[in-house]
Amino acid sequence: MIAWLTEAVPRGRIAAFRTLVYLFVAADLVVFTPWVRTRVDVPGDLYQPLFAGRLIPLPTPTPAVVGVVFWALLVTALLAATGRAHRLLGWTVFALYFEWMIVAMSYGKVDHDRFALLVALAVLPTAGRARHGDPTRTEAGGWALRVTQISVICTYFLAAWAKFRFGGWDWANGSVLARAIIRRGTDLADLIAQVPHLLIVAQFGILAFELLSPLVFVLPARWRTMTVGFFYSFHLVTIATITISFAPHLVAMTSFLALEKVRPVVFLRRLFGRPPPAAPTSPATAPGEAAPAPDGSATATV
Repeated sequence: MIAWLTEAVPRGRIAAFRTLVYLFVAADLVVFTPWVRTRVDVPGDLYQPLFAGRLIPLPTPTPAVVGVVFWALLVTALLAATGRAHRLLGWTVFALYFEWMIVAMSYGKVDHDRFALLVALAVLPTAGRARHGDPTRTEAGGWALRVTQISVICTYFLAAWAKFRFGGWDWANGSVLARAIIRRGTDLADLIAQVPHLLIVAQFGILAFELLSPLVFVLPARWRTMTVGFFYSFHLVTIATITISFAPHLVAMTSFLALEKVRPVVFLRRLFGRPPPAAPTSPATAPGEAAPAPDGSATATV
């Protein structure tokens, strides 16, 4: 189990994942959740903090509190995306985004699509230094990605558990998707809704998909990648039919992908006829981490 949890991955994958996650946090503030700043217009007695907000405790949102969190988080997220000071900036981003989510979700509605992203922010500071394109393998980074992957799958599996807990089999037999289409459906959804019994079949399919999602961990690498592709296609259909975006979850789900192969800087350099930067040399691995073997596989160090 320990070997599975700490399966070594290239440092370049950690660097790419880190950059993607922190850039999304910055984008989230101005694109997906700018409405959080309007919480200060709501009377303070309507603020019912989540359990974490009561446990710490965190202050009632005020214009000053929300403004400081917004600007501090925006600046630190952009700095953290560079990979510099990964521990200091990483923990700062996690703490500020955690507070941002407490403010967002303490007025009656809690979104479950941000759980895996929060977990990723919590573990990225522990992943160690990483540079884009670095092939050196790291167990600390592997652990960070694995924990994020587990949280992604827990989001699916626990969603199914919640459906059974609150709706039972009536959730699958009911009119959940029909109501969603009436409220926020697209033209594509209207076409799908006209097919007899298709929405009921889709509801059973969603339950099956969520309950079986943990099987992704036991699939061969090729099939695992295809399964993750199916996960993305599921969310694409969700956006196209009932306009529900799981953007934070989709970012966290890139922890399953070989992100080190995506090198936008190298692509742009080649596009403009400039030679790509030299690949970073592999530093000596720390005790307990994995060193790359000549064939590219990982061999444990002593």
